Amino acid sequence: MTALLHDTIEDTRSTYTEIAGLFGEEIAELVDGVTKLTNLQLSSTESQQAENFRKLFMAMSKDLRVILVKLGDRLHNMRTIKSMSAEKQAQKARETMEIFAPLAGRMGMQWMREELEDLSFKVLNPEARNSIMRRFLTLQRETGDVVHKITGDIRHELEKALIDADVFGRAKKPHSIWRKMQEKDLAFSRLSDIYGFRIICHSVADCYRILGVIHQRWRAVPGRFKDYISQPKTNGYRSIHTTVSGRDGKRVEVQIRTQEMHEVAEAGVAAHWSYREGVRAQNPFAVDPARWIASLTERLDEGDHDEFLENVKLEMYSDQVFCFTPKGDVIQLPRGATPLDYAYAIHTRIGNSCVSAKIDGIRVRSGRG
Repeated sequence: MTALLHDTIEDTRSTYTEIAGLFGEEIAELVDGVTKLTNLQLSSTESQQAENFRKLFMAMSKDLRVILVKLGDRLHNMRTIKSMSAEKQAQKARETMEIFAPLAGRMGMQWMREELEDLSFKVLNPEARNSIMRRFLTLQRETGDVVHKITGDIRHELEKALIDADVFGRAKKPHSIWRKMQEKDLAFSRLSDIYGFRIICHSVADCYRILGVIHQRWRAVPGRFKDYISQPKTNGYRSIHTTVSGRDGKRVEVQIRTQEMHEVAEAGVAAHWSYREGVRAQNPFAVDPARWIASLTERLDEGDHDEFLENVKLEMYSDQVFCFTPKGDVIQLPRGATPLDYAYAIHTRIGNSCVSAKIDGIRVRSGRG
């Protein structure tokens, strides 16, 4: 109902009171929340950006559904962006790339993040995107339909092992490929895992059996294995990731998860409200949105805007790294954290007295100064 009514207060003569009378107070609150977010100018100078993020997170902390409707609205705007002036297109695309795409990713809605990034990429750097598309077409002409072939290979191995699972394959989005090229400073021809495959099965036990089948059939790429089933992300994401050398030595990423895990991977925090055939469905892996927001907004009341902005950006843009304490507890830190950050995460006293650390048995500096 909120999605259908989201523009009524802003674009028509309808009022909050009118909407509350016709559809109830809850819907009126949500529509009003979306309207306030729409009127928030999020593209701005660095000094204002902290305050804008603060307002955005305050809106989220009242009711996460406001952000879900806003993300849907922004996705529709980006899909129909051609109707705007060139200047407005660039402004919307930058705002989407800086704020809404990372926010969707942080909420666990990876498909939405990828589409928002790619639609923004199309506006902000069309030459780069077209170049990647052309190279893709050339690659397909040279190698044929790799996705279809590898999907068939995986299905064949699973059938041999008598495992019932669905297999899906796809080429990664142009922006995702462009980012990898930039990060690793690689030419397209040297880029390896531009294809991704997903195996969806019935149980956690099947996930690990499938991993065994994949690693027996193809050579695993060292350092590219992640088990988010035993160590889930904070937004509820669970999956096993492995990269293997597939046909003709091509690297492919394989994600293995159950159907319930897949629903959380697609909807992220929003899986809390999922319905199946018109009936509210309980998903054991869905994160409680109130708790998720509390963890994200606990620093909202602190006065330092710049520090708040830095914290938000760390929360939204960084992957997490996990470190174990001697007692087996897990400390979560953003990627790029130093041993000193880890020491302080355990206790301030340890951080204050830390002078060096050993990583994999090798002594390193603590990261001080």
